[in-house]
Amino acid sequence: MVTTIMKGTNEENLARLANDESFARLDAADPWVIDVKPAGEVIPGFHSRLVLTSGAPMPWSEYTGGQREALIGGALFEGLAADRAGAIAGFESGDIELGGCHDYAAVGSLAGIYTASMPVFVVQNRTHGNLGFCNFYEGKEPRRLNYGCYDEGVHERLLHVNTVLAPVVGEAIRRLGGIALKPLIAKALRMGDEVHSRNAAASILFGREILPSTLDMVQEDFPGVRETMLHLAENDYFFLRLSMAAAKASADAMHVQGSSLVSAMAFSCRGFAIKVAGLEGWFEGPPPLHEGKLFAGHSEEEITWMGGESPITETIGLGGFAQACALSLQNYQGGSAAAMIDRNTEMYQIVHGENGSYKISLFDFRGTPTGIDIFKVLDTGILPVMDVGLAGRDGGQIGAGVIRAPRECFELAAAAWTKKYGG
Repeated sequence: MVTTIMKGTNEENLARLANDESFARLDAADPWVIDVKPAGEVIPGFHSRLVLTSGAPMPWSEYTGGQREALIGGALFEGLAADRAGAIAGFESGDIELGGCHDYAAVGSLAGIYTASMPVFVVQNRTHGNLGFCNFYEGKEPRRLNYGCYDEGVHERLLHVNTVLAPVVGEAIRRLGGIALKPLIAKALRMGDEVHSRNAAASILFGREILPSTLDMVQEDFPGVRETMLHLAENDYFFLRLSMAAAKASADAMHVQGSSLVSAMAFSCRGFAIKVAGLEGWFEGPPPLHEGKLFAGHSEEEITWMGGESPITETIGLGGFAQACALSLQNYQGGSAAAMIDRNTEMYQIVHGENGSYKISLFDFRGTPTGIDIFKVLDTGILPVMDVGLAGRDGGQIGAGVIRAPRECFELAAAAWTKKYGG
């Protein structure tokens, strides 16, 4: 639901004041990770035969390629079907329910598969009281469920998350009474992260936060502590799921009647879509525009789209909107430091303001550009930039790069805003 903040004003004032309020709510958000529990236990409305995926929701018949394979894999992992044919039949009949992550206050990396037994980070926005969720990083093996792969190795790694990693991390967080994520992210930006495609510093900082709890747990012979801490130490992307959940809990507080600020960006195998804080529903366009760097042995022809909601980080002023914090990404996703700085600078032209907490040291600690305005995107012709991993048509990650949201999404959103509010 959206909150009405004013009545009886003209359209120009409505947009300005609504955007001021929407931005203020986003900037004031205070996300804390407070727990780790199975999705079926903590996400409102989740049930045992529900599988979530990324992007604007679609009928089962429209899911293709790696995203379809990931959904089938999720159903098999959860034991909702005995085999591939049974999973397909279950989705076709509705016996296995298909849902969109954002409809459940959740966000999914790439294909974004959630099933009831999968553990999720529970993040509370302590300023506004709402929750955001994101599931666990599977590990650095390129073949992962969220990249459209499901085999025995993927199955075992998912079980390992459920039975070893998540119980330890959840217990450590609970013993601390939760962990404030905003100051941790702000510090990680100063240490070379943008907390989308680079999370090395944030992952280390999170490990340091839970260290006191885990040391106590070792003394109590709590199972799996050493293994979990080694997993954190070896996986620079562990924190991505926390930054996504923090971003979701922050962005969901933006909803204000009349706002033209973007509150979510996501894509599916069909295309890209955005949500707007003052409107209902998704506004869809074609797949995003991309440029990047492929891993050895792969080619441009292999790149495919199978979903992704990690651009929720860019929605709140992180990721591609903080690229100048993470110049080392050029070695991972291609390009140059100069290009990254130019892209980051360009983003200030399409946002409502500068973030009060997330700062870019290279820009003399200027706040990151935050609060994408659909009308500024259209007026300037500048499309939002995002840092992403690139998926291959045969499953798995094959590279990394930057994408731009398609203009069509903003044109549709602007038309809807104008129809609803006039002017």
